[in-house]
Amino acid sequence: MKIRLNLSTRPDENNRPFVATVVVVGTIGLLAFVILARSAEVAWLANRELRREISQSQADIRANEATQRQIQDYFKSGQAKQILDRANFLNSLIGERSFPWTGIFMDLEKSLPPGVRVVSITPKLVNGRAELVLKIGAASDESKIKFLQAMETSSVFSGLVVSDEQHIEDASATDRIVLDVTVWYTTA
Repeated sequence: MKIRLNLSTRPDENNRPFVATVVVVGTIGLLAFVILARSAEVAWLANRELRREISQSQADIRANEATQRQIQDYFKSGQAKQILDRANFLNSLIGERSFPWTGIFMDLEKSLPPGVRVVSITPKLVNGRAELVLKIGAASDESKIKFLQAMETSSVFSGLVVSDEQHIEDASATDRIVLDVTVWYTTA
């Protein structure tokens, strides 16, 4: 049998619990470090992809802004203005072709009292509505008043404005009174 004797001045200390605790805490710390390092790497990779997408989007925005400036410069050029003016002219011709002439004449026929006639009609489309400038000839003040009352009570003519009235003193003239009238026409 062997006997262990400690001949030193201080007795041997048992460091096993301390070493075990340090190993366990160190292992936990190392494991936490590895987990945090991996999550940081994943976040960095995700952010790198997001930064790449952002830079790509910014490059697309710059390219689109450059294209937009080129298009705006083109539309400011003389050639484009000519084309736009020609297009507006053609659109106005198309609008005149689709103008409801038949309806206007039928509605005017209903509104004209005896002794009143339409000398001229000048239509203009304004924001989808028809503005008519009419030159009206009336044989007397009575027929003129009947015409104005008929236009004011009409369901298709509105916004009656008399811009000019001329009295003709010539006895041989058919129209003793000539009116310039502006009115809005809307289909019923």
